[in-house]
Amino acid sequence: MDLIKVSGTSRTSAVAGAIAGVIREYQHAEVQAIGSQAVNQAVKALALARRYLRRDALDISVKPEFVDITIEDKVRTAIRFSVESHPSEVPYTDEEEAEVDI
Repeated sequence: MDLIKVSGTSRTSAVAGAIAGVIREYQHAEVQAIGSQAVNQAVKALALARRYLRRDALDISVKPEFVDITIEDKVRTAIRFSVESHPSEVPYTDEEEAEVDI
């Protein structure tokens, strides 16, 4: 399983689809973001992925943590979201199909 890296310009729906796909296959995903815009995109993508996964009767729990990473010999602090799946407690309804503008 690869780390899903999110930037400030990442498309929310694309990241959400990647998260949902990894969760469906592995039941666990790691999402990483550096900077406020990237973290914002990651959080929106996690919320959207949760909606996508409801169709499969899955829900997710997210644990954020700070991690230090080295990029071009410089240490940067990132936020890494550890995402775990579990069965959804609320049944999926067709009303949830409404498009969300993120």
